[in-house]
Amino acid sequence: MRGARGGRLAGELHPAIRRFTHSLPFDRRLFQEDVQGSVAHARMLGARGIVRPGEARALVRGLGRVLRELESGRFRFRETDEDIHMAVERRLTELVGPVGGKLHTGRSRNDQVALDLRLWLRGRVDALREGVAGVARALLDLAGRHRDAVLPAYTHLQRAQPVLFAHHLLAYVEMLGRDDERLAEARRRIDVLPLGAGACAGSAFPVDPRRVARELGFRAVFANSLDAVSDRDFVVEFLAAAALTLVHLSRLGEDVLLWTSREFGFARLTDRVATGSSIMPQKRNADPAELLRGRVGRVVGSLVGMLTTLKGLPLSYNRDLQEDKEALFDAVDTLKGALGAAAALVRGLRPDARAMRRAVEDPLSFLAATELADYLAERGVPFREAHAAVGALVRQCEREGRGLADLSRAELGAAHPRFGPDARARLRPGSALARRRAPGGTAPARVAVALQAARRKWG
Repeated sequence: MRGARGGRLAGELHPAIRRFTHSLPFDRRLFQEDVQGSVAHARMLGARGIVRPGEARALVRGLGRVLRELESGRFRFRETDEDIHMAVERRLTELVGPVGGKLHTGRSRNDQVALDLRLWLRGRVDALREGVAGVARALLDLAGRHRDAVLPAYTHLQRAQPVLFAHHLLAYVEMLGRDDERLAEARRRIDVLPLGAGACAGSAFPVDPRRVARELGFRAVFANSLDAVSDRDFVVEFLAAAALTLVHLSRLGEDVLLWTSREFGFARLTDRVATGSSIMPQKRNADPAELLRGRVGRVVGSLVGMLTTLKGLPLSYNRDLQEDKEALFDAVDTLKGALGAAAALVRGLRPDARAMRRAVEDPLSFLAATELADYLAERGVPFREAHAAVGALVRQCEREGRGLADLSRAELGAAHPRFGPDARARLRPGSALARRRAPGGTAPARVAVALQAARRKWG
């Protein structure tokens, strides 16, 4: 078998060029998809009379044997195998004879590569979506076990207002819901059959892409042969969805790092998910959370790299597109590992509700200041006026080392005449939580409904 050089090019390829251009070291992981697509193509060739029925059956049987050799590790690759596609065809021809050369009738490596990549990524997206669901379920389990825990919400990394711990966790569940939607949408656009587009102009043979699409489970077939072989939008969209999912996992990791630090002390990690130090015996590190932050850069880099590869390519296929695979493979592997680690990390988190509440009740955190401003606004005071009055009270308390709860009714009345005798009741954390009843708020009743809805969604 002469391979892709055919009869046009004489002599052997320069070894340096072979090493530089061969993609077998990384695209061999597409072997199942390559055989699967080739089987469907061979059956279509036989059904359309492009090859004889007996030849089609021989091709399918031979491909089955090639697949078994690949799966068992008995397949012997050769140095001259340019990529997984040529390796499979070369071995097929060894097994079935010259009829193996008919497999490539009506297709090009351009549409074959695009098919393999779409088949491979389609299956991986399904698994990754289950990984996203696994993290969401872990968060929901944790939220359900600690429904009454209260901690400070932070803005600008400063204590802001009290919220339920479950409400905080549900924020990440919302992010994961959007991640799942993006992956589902990316999958929809992956699910288009490119086989039949040929090298760039379509096929001169009476191929039947719709038959192949039905066999391989694709929802649609290509509409333009030039686009079919050169489109890598689906790779970019997946990388973007993967990068954003990892950004969300990174933010979750950062919260875990803060919560489990001595400075915060809101939670600890079990021994199964914590790590130690090579020199400091006392250390209990949240290394998995740090790596959730660190791995983001790899996938963001893959996304930028793929966009850069595509930005100047003329139609249609160019060898630059070979650069899609390593970035894509690494992104899938990275996201898969991160999702598994994130779910384990959440399940290994042990919140300390008392420590959280101490932070909420710290008088010098002034978490109830907004409640006092709202109190005045409810009584007709312009909010900016209310904001200034309560701000002056906070400044007074800071100067005197007191909390807002230490202020007397007379002191509140001196700050603003609309403060009544019931104003001090607003300073209790429970009151602040209960009043956040608006949609999406942290009131216990709202959070209970949100938890119930999220469990229905994630199962």
